[in-house]
Amino acid sequence: MFKLNGNLGLCGAHRTGKTTLAIALSSHLNIPFIRTTTSQVFADLGLDPAEPMDFITRLFVQNHVLDAAEQVWQNSAVPFVSDRTPIDMIAYTLGDIQGKTEVEFDLLNQYIDRCFASTNQFFQNLAIIQPGIPLVYEEGKAALNVAYIEHINILVIGLCSDSRLKAKVFCNAREAIALDVRISKILKEFA
Repeated sequence: MFKLNGNLGLCGAHRTGKTTLAIALSSHLNIPFIRTTTSQVFADLGLDPAEPMDFITRLFVQNHVLDAAEQVWQNSAVPFVSDRTPIDMIAYTLGDIQGKTEVEFDLLNQYIDRCFASTNQFFQNLAIIQPGIPLVYEEGKAALNVAYIEHINILVIGLCSDSRLKAKVFCNAREAIALDVRISKILKEFA
């Protein structure tokens, strides 16, 4: 029987199989799977995650996403596995910043600090799930832009090496896309 030391958060870009993998790991570890509600937060706010937005709107949405996730994680049994982490939330916020994006830098830094603190509070283990599985369109999900997914992936990898992060981090090999292979590698690393 596998035993997990602390909570496990799967992080990475959208459409990489994090939710499917989290559900499978939950079953293997016999611990709760905690689903986050990113798409629902966008819907509640009347926004489409596939549409571009200005920085202030992005930060507004991301703070709501983090609020909703923290509430779910706070009310959960320990240990658990989740399909999102605040690291993902930082990556999506940074991913929208381009050369001419007007950014309130103090607000951005406050949000990033909040995300690192939240990650350290709720997750002892992080597994980066890299792109590679076939992309399938789903209504209400973020855009299937391969370059954008890769951009987010690289941001997540960089964020997971930041000294503010206290969790143990494992980066799933890009070629490890079969569900059983992903499960065995994560269990070997954390259980």
